Amino acid sequence: MGPVHLSVADLARSLAYYDFTLGLHVHSRDGDRAVLGTGGEDLLVLTERPGAVPADGFAGLFHFALLVPERRDLARWLAHAAQDKVPLTGLSDHFVSEAIYLRDPDHHGIEIYWDRPRSLWEGQVAQRLTTEALDVEDLMDGVDRPAGLPEGTVMGHVHLRVTSVPETAAFYRELGFDVMASMGRQAAFLGAGGYHHHVGANTWESAGRPYAPDTTARLERMTILVPGATDPTHLPDPSGNPVTLQPL
Repeated sequence: MGPVHLSVADLARSLAYYDFTLGLHVHSRDGDRAVLGTGGEDLLVLTERPGAVPADGFAGLFHFALLVPERRDLARWLAHAAQDKVPLTGLSDHFVSEAIYLRDPDHHGIEIYWDRPRSLWEGQVAQRLTTEALDVEDLMDGVDRPAGLPEGTVMGHVHLRVTSVPETAAFYRELGFDVMASMGRQAAFLGAGGYHHHVGANTWESAGRPYAPDTTARLERMTILVPGATDPTHLPDPSGNPVTLQPL
């Protein structure tokens, strides 16, 4: 997965949030547009849309998910969140991963996670993927210091609010993803190369709803890096979520 592009109501407010709260830094800025990451690849592109309101209740972004290299990186980030009183929306153990959830000032969902060793879940995602309470005491045992996101953080997956799960799953299967796990018509998790998921889709807040209008702070584009592709391809998924297939 490549950079996620979002619109925000106040770029200065968002940059302060992503720097202080997450530990993402500005890689480049041009007027009302800023590119952020942890010093390596670009992860997030923010574009200011003054007056934009949260896109709650529409198809669009559920959350983007930043994958950290090691479990201690997740623990250090949680220590930072505790020290600086960062509001969180969830702490979960998915068996394939451990995850922390929060929302930015425009209500864009964010997940920070690390993957358990692939040998524990590869080929068993449908049976293993779950949501349990995160064992915070175990995670924090021996943590040495609080810290923001480390260099080496990548865009692990993007989870979408969609109008219809079956139509969305069919679209991403056409792009080469496999359905790794599903919850009937409520949610699907699709991955390539045996990964537990690169794209998530659910209708928990968006069944039958249209894509978020341009008056909202919304997902402007998700990027899928495609080996062997020669030119970028832009297309919407069945819910209107903008997708760019980008050469790897």
